[in-house]
Formats: sequence, C-alpha cells, structure tokens
Amino acid sequence: MTEKKVSFADLQALRKQLNEYAYQYYVLDQPSISDSQYDQLYRQLELIEMEHPEWISPDSPTQRVGDQMLTGFQKVRHAQPLYSLGNAFNEQDMADFVNRILNQVQGPVSFICECKIDGLSVALTYEEGQFVRGATRGNGQEGEDVTSNLRTIKALPLRLRRPVSVEVRGECYMPKSSFLALNEQREADGLPVLANPRNAAAGGLRQLDPKASAQRNLNLFLYGAVVSESFHPHSQEELFRELEAVGLRTNPLRRECHNLAEIMAYIEEINEKRHDLPYEIDGVVVKVNDFALQEQLGFTVKAPRWAIAYKFLAQVEETQVLDVEWTVGRTGVVTPTAVMQPVQLAGTVVKRASLHNVDYVKSLDLRIGDWVTIHKAGDIIPEVTSVLTERRAEETKTLAIPQHCPECQAPLVQEEGQVAIRCENPLCPAQQLAQISHFASRAAMNIVGLGPQIIKGLLEQDLIHNVADLYDLTSQDLMKVDKIKEKSAQKLIQAIEASKKNPLDYLLFGLGIRHVGAKAARLLAQRFGSMEALAQASLDEMASVEGIGLTISQSLRMFFDRADSQELLQRLAQQGLTMTSESMGEKIESKDNQWYGKTVVLTGTMEHYTRSQAKQILENLGANVTGSVSAKTDVLIAGSEAGSKLSKAQALGIQIMDEAQFLSSLSDKTVDDEKESERSDE
Repeated sequence: MTEKKVSFADLQALRKQLNEYAYQYYVLDQPSISDSQYDQLYRQLELIEMEHPEWISPDSPTQRVGDQMLTGFQKVRHAQPLYSLGNAFNEQDMADFVNRILNQVQGPVSFICECKIDGLSVALTYEEGQFVRGATRGNGQEGEDVTSNLRTIKALPLRLRRPVSVEVRGECYMPKSSFLALNEQREADGLPVLANPRNAAAGGLRQLDPKASAQRNLNLFLYGAVVSESFHPHSQEELFRELEAVGLRTNPLRRECHNLAEIMAYIEEINEKRHDLPYEIDGVVVKVNDFALQEQLGFTVKAPRWAIAYKFLAQVEETQVLDVEWTVGRTGVVTPTAVMQPVQLAGTVVKRASLHNVDYVKSLDLRIGDWVTIHKAGDIIPEVTSVLTERRAEETKTLAIPQHCPECQAPLVQEEGQVAIRCENPLCPAQQLAQISHFASRAAMNIVGLGPQIIKGLLEQDLIHNVADLYDLTSQDLMKVDKIKEKSAQKLIQAIEASKKNPLDYLLFGLGIRHVGAKAARLLAQRFGSMEALAQASLDEMASVEGIGLTISQSLRMFFDRADSQELLQRLAQQGLTMTSESMGEKIESKDNQWYGKTVVLTGTMEHYTRSQAKQILENLGANVTGSVSAKTDVLIAGSEAGSKLSKAQALGIQIMDEAQFLSSLSDKTVDDEKESERSDE
C-alpha cells in the first residue's frame, strides 16, 4: 500500500488547523488538544515543508523564529501617531478629567476602563489578514521595525481570522514568572539582573537574534486600531469585540463605567488585584467609549483629550539593614542578601531583600545599619533600591566583600566581564546541597520526601557527595540522619527507587547543567532520544534544535566533556536510571475510566499535584482539559482558593469535585505511575 501524496491543499488545511489550536491555547486560554498532539501535527507540517520548500509562506507556524540574525532596526512611519497619555494621580485629578469631558459634550458619556500594562507599546500591521510588520512606538511618529522579534510571540497571530487590512496597537510585556526565571538564570550566570519586566520586554524586542527574543517568552494585549475600510468599530468596547473576533488577544479586565464613582471603584478594585496578576501594571487607562465623541474632543499636541492614565503610587518602603548574608548557589555564584527590620510591602511582611551582586552593593555603597528604600521588582522580588545616606550613622564602615567562599573557604573568582563572584570548588558543601536539592525537587526527579534538611544531614554524615550516591543509600544509611526513623527511611528508599523510571528529560533537567531548564531538557530529549546521542552531538547539532541556541549548546558541551560528568552519567546508567526517551509521554490507553471523553477545568491551588501534573494525568486518561468554564464543561476540579470559575460552574450546574474526590477517582496504580511521570515546568 503506497503512502498518500500530500497536496498543497493538505498543507493549507494543516496550517489552518495548527493556527486554530494556537489561537485556542494562547489567545483564548482554552486548549482543545494536548501539547504532544500539537507537537505531532507541527512535526508533520515541518516534514511537508522540508519536502516542498516552495510551499513555505510567512504565515506558516514554522516561520515564527527566523534563522537570520538582524543587522539593525529600520525606521517605520506609523499610519497615525501613537500618542502618550496625560496622567492622573488621585481622585481629584480624575474628577477634573471627567468634568472636563462632560462640559464639552451633549448628553451622557460612558467610559471604558482597562489595566495599564507596564510594557512596551507596539503597532502591528496586517494586510488582507496577514501580519506584515510590527514596530515599537518610538517617538510616536515613527518607531523601529521589530517584525522578526514580534513574530516569536505565540499569542500574535501571523494570519487573522478575517482578511482585514488594519494597523492595531497594543502593549508587549513579559509575564512576571518569566521575568523571575530570567533574572534567576542571569544571576546564576554571573550577569547583571534586569530592573523590571518592562526593561526585560524592551530588551527582548531589541535582540538582533530572533531566537534570543523568543527565549524572553513575551506576550501582548491589543487595545487600539487605526480605523480602515475593512475594520471600522464605532466605540472602544466594539473595538475590543472586533479585535477578539479577528483573533487578537485583549485584556478581559476591562469595564464600562458611567460616572466618577464607578471609575474610582474600578481603580480601587484593580489596585487591590494588581499584585496577584500574572503581569505587571502601573495604573488604569480611562477612555471615552464612543469614537464619535473621541473625534469631537480631539488631541492636544502630546495626548488625546478623551483618555487619561491613572497612575498607581509606587510601592516603596524604608527600613534598616541589620546584616548582609552571602549565600552560595548550585552553580557556585555567591549572592548577597540584605537582612532588614521587618516592613510591610505590597501586601506581605518583608525581612530580606536582594542585593543581586558585588557590583550592585558597591554602587549603593551599602553599610550595615544603613536605612534603605526597598520595593518589589516586578511585584515579585523584594530588592534594595537606594541608600538613605542622610540617615547614616557616622561609625558605619564600608561593607567587606568576601574573598573566600563563606561555606568552604575556597578563593572566590570574578571572571572578566561578569559581575558575579563564584566559588569554583566542586566539593563545596553549599553547591552540593543546592545541586542535590535541585535534582530531588518536584520539577526535576520528584523524589518525594527528600528535602534540603535531609540532604544536608546526608552530606554532614559523609553519606553522599553527588546525585549518583543517592541510589546507593540504604535504610540504615538514612537512619543515621537526625529524626529519620525506620518507616520514613523505607519510604525514602522507595521514592529514590521510583525516580529511576522518570523520563530522560527529567534527569537531564535534574543534572543542573547551566542554562538547561525544563523546557530545553524536553526539547533535547525529544530531538536526540538518548543521553548518549546528546553527549556525542556537536555544538552545531545542539544549536540547530529550535529553542536551544549557542549558549545552551556551549554549556552542554562543557558538561559532557568533563571527566567527572562522564563518570557521573556512567554510574547513573549502571544504577538503572532512564537514559533514553522511549518512555516519554507514555499514555494510559484504556478508555475504561470515568474521565475518558470528559471536558474538565482545573482551578485553585492543589496540594497533592500541581495543576500541570493534574492536567497531564487527566489528558492521559482521555479527558479534554480546558482553561475556562462553559456550558460544555463536564467537571470542575476545585482546589483551595478557587475563584470565579467555581462561581460560574455553580451557576451553570456543572459537577464540582474537590481535590480529595479527584484523587479517589484515580486508581492507586494511576496515582503512583502518573505522579512519578508528570511534573510542572514552572
């Protein structure tokens, strides 16, 4: 039987299917297929385009990240100016704005209030539905052409759902979680940390290598457009509906208000929620809803008269530094942390704040006893921002920078061009503790019950020195550690043994190789199929994997070329750990379970699994896990602190399960197998 010849029509249908799945996932947050199913279809498209390169077009999902380095950024003239906004800082400012509007127009006026995303303004041009150009705001009249980098944003459709020609405006931003992960990686690599998500997003859009831009994991919300013949809404609210209808992502946290009281109520509500949002905002934008009224009100030289930005006050507090602690991470980087008088900041009590690195400490001229200002970078990480030198006591002395590792006393090294100081002793107990703790963590090998305190005890008893030593432990060894009794020791041995069955990418991530996160480990395992093949791969072969690049490849090559790494991998293989990817993504094929074919939504915080783990378990049982509740939802599984999804499910009469009921619905075998084979990438 011959294989069916693929036609251009088949290619177009496959592209359309993949674009629809991407729209459901990135724009609607309602995925209808699993990641593995999407990856299989994507691979089919890649193979077809390899066979028929003449069929490749700019709107293909495979063309998001270009292979060509940029040499610079061309200037782009905007179809209409991108104006800045006037600011309001209190209720009186907002009252003045509303009254000014009411005094200039006849009849009632409604306003659209929306979150002011703290990112980078962009203009996207579509011609007959196809994305052709993207530019930064620049000076408002012209910006820089960053089309190649914007194409890497998966929420940005390369082709709209209707063939409209329009220039749309929005805000490109970096999610808080991505910003946190980026700075953690930069600190580990001895690079300067970025000040906030906005700077990180701006830097991401101005990368000359689109692959580097893609690694910033940027996203965007659209909120404006230049009206055209094929795209002509009559109000701000209608504009949002039209943007959504053609497949563009908008922020759902918006509200139509009719007076000052309603506007201020919305502002207060958003201000309370801002620290819980997955992105950073710095205020609320208020616009006259009706476009005819907007045109009537017009513009000043700098800003529209029909819109204003209400700016939230910066979350900054003052406190006193009591001490500076120097801690050693798993890559040997020594990081300073300020220990302070407790202070309330952005909803939490803060006692410690990041000082990032030696150069940052020196630039502050920080001393013990100094009064400082602190804030939360990206509403996440407490950090010291300035020293109040006018409050400094005369007897304070310049802070001593350590010359030796605070744990093992080995000399510290600061590599040329880097800001980090690093301990290069591979036997440093702090590095061993951090490395083994990472290996055993839930996101890596998920050795349940093996936490940092137990690992520290094993190191102090000289029972382990690296991760391979874990697999030689006995119950008697574990019982030498304080507070571990026979039953606990047996459970730990079982957990260590069970971890041998974890897929290759879990092991690769758990090894703690610099720059190799969970996603990179998964891509590498899928591409090379075994630890041996990856270890023998060339730099070019590694770097050719989409999403990997030269930096990760160089780090991998250095790891595999070291004699101690080769010895470690040989021991792990002899101890029976999974060194090939055959077991990756193993599915439960049986349809004989209550979840098969059901549409399920997860909400709230779960204790036994992360939501990512629970999602994968359900998908392996044949369920369709979506991101929002609708009349098509069969079951809502609600963890603690469930919010609006729970309320909506109750209103629709949908079956609701708590976590205990969900766990009891799974067989013991399913729970045991899936808990060991699925993990979160967070």
